[in-house]
Amino acid sequence: MTRVLVLNGPNLRRLGVREPDTYGTASFDDLVAVCRDAGRRLDLRVEVRQTDDEAEMMRWLHEAADERVPVVLNPAAFTHYSYALRDAVAQRTAPLVEVHITNPAAREEFRHNSVVAGVATGTIAGFGTMSYVLALQAVAELVAENS
Repeated sequence: MTRVLVLNGPNLRRLGVREPDTYGTASFDDLVAVCRDAGRRLDLRVEVRQTDDEAEMMRWLHEAADERVPVVLNPAAFTHYSYALRDAVAQRTAPLVEVHITNPAAREEFRHNSVVAGVATGTIAGFGTMSYVLALQAVAELVAENS
């Protein structure tokens, strides 16, 4: 069974209470359940983590690179400005899918640029928590192609 890290950046633990008109009413615990359920169906061992700390996120990305672990990454606000995070993602040794609950391109201008997208395997955005399911499906396919 393939291990996959689902890494979430700032404010995502606030899902369900943070701007429900934008991010929906699903809680972070609901998101964890969605990811784990999708992982079971796809024969993936999913570990879901969240941090508001950029350095911790970078440590997790380094861990994934060192252990050749695929990643589903919602960098949240780090998406738009964290070159340190971008450099950590560039070190990936397995598929890494950038994911967003909303469609950043349909939101405020400052959200339109992702410094991570250019070094990710791909990006899925705008489908709510289903974005994570789609990203996990992509990871499962990519892992199967490379085995």
